[in-house]
Amino acid sequence: MNHPRDLLIIFTRNPELGKCKTRLAATVGDEIALNIYKFLLDHTKNITQDLNIGKWVYYSDDIWENDIWDKSFYEKKVQSGNDLGERMSNAFIDGFNAGYEKIIIIGSDMYDLNENDLLEAFHFLDQHDYVIGPAIDGGYYLLGMKVLSPALFKGKTWGTDTVLEATLQDLKNKNYSLLAPKNDIDYFEDIKDIEIFRTFLKN
Repeated sequence: MNHPRDLLIIFTRNPELGKCKTRLAATVGDEIALNIYKFLLDHTKNITQDLNIGKWVYYSDDIWENDIWDKSFYEKKVQSGNDLGERMSNAFIDGFNAGYEKIIIIGSDMYDLNENDLLEAFHFLDQHDYVIGPAIDGGYYLLGMKVLSPALFKGKTWGTDTVLEATLQDLKNKNYSLLAPKNDIDYFEDIKDIEIFRTFLKN
């Protein structure tokens, strides 16, 4: 079997009460926030499991053996590093060291994302060295590269609306492509108008 050249890295938090979607939980409570996060994890699994590429799931804390990420589709790892930038950088380094040529990282809270978006992102990497999916809140929901650029992971205030701008600044002389902007889900405002989430909010 040929080793795939493409790798998708999925960053995920262990879905534990009070530990995920804390900004959302501030409004809706821990239990609803956890249920919404589990729903988003399921969505991420559904849009990725049929992709015929390498797929690594990086857990925030420790590997859960019997969860939604089936080991016949996903290789399981644990994030390492002091901040998000370092953790993403280490994951990309692991991927390139393993022989992958095109690597894309996503989070696991993108209801707007679908399988075609991911295929399009890998396709962009045929012509470009980098691809970014801008999030409407000023961050990004996807980052892909063929060439490791350590600068992208340094000097950012992670989780703020300056991340995308600072990242594009790092890429200004490089060959990159942008995907369509999408909404990621951090706050109550991000879900209150989306029909599917209303079922979670009914008490």
